[in-house]
Amino acid sequence: QEILEKYYDLFTVQWEGVIGNMCAPSQAEWEQLLTNCSAFLFYGMERFMSHVLLNWLVAMNIPKCRLVILLDLVRSQKSHQRIENSDFHKSCLRIALERPTETAMLLSLTGAGSVIAPQWYTSLEENAGRLETLLENLLSFGKTTGQTVHVLQK
Repeated sequence: QEILEKYYDLFTVQWEGVIGNMCAPSQAEWEQLLTNCSAFLFYGMERFMSHVLLNWLVAMNIPKCRLVILLDLVRSQKSHQRIENSDFHKSCLRIALERPTETAMLLSLTGAGSVIAPQWYTSLEENAGRLETLLENLLSFGKTTGQTVHVLQK
């Protein structure tokens, strides 16, 4: 919340979405957010694809979404238990499609222009630092997505 407020005046006035942990967005809300945005930011626990239905995502068309930023792969004991319970009912192939590379490919196939995502599990603090770096470089400095990813890699 603090980071979003810091960049509020730099394009974020037009941002809309779901913030908080009181309730998870419905599949209809995910669809509305992804189809009506030019950039999509997910900052949350576990794998992004564990929050959306695979069949629903692959049927989507999101060509207006030029950038997807996934700051996921954060694990707590509670989120790990939730994901284990959910994964119990999934096939190995379905779980494999939720991995970072496969998620980026699926989002690209649905029309997303670029996908920025971590490749391994991380902490909320590390993702907060990544979000700060992303917004600073993209919004304050006006760097391209590629230049910003290069900064993140350092």
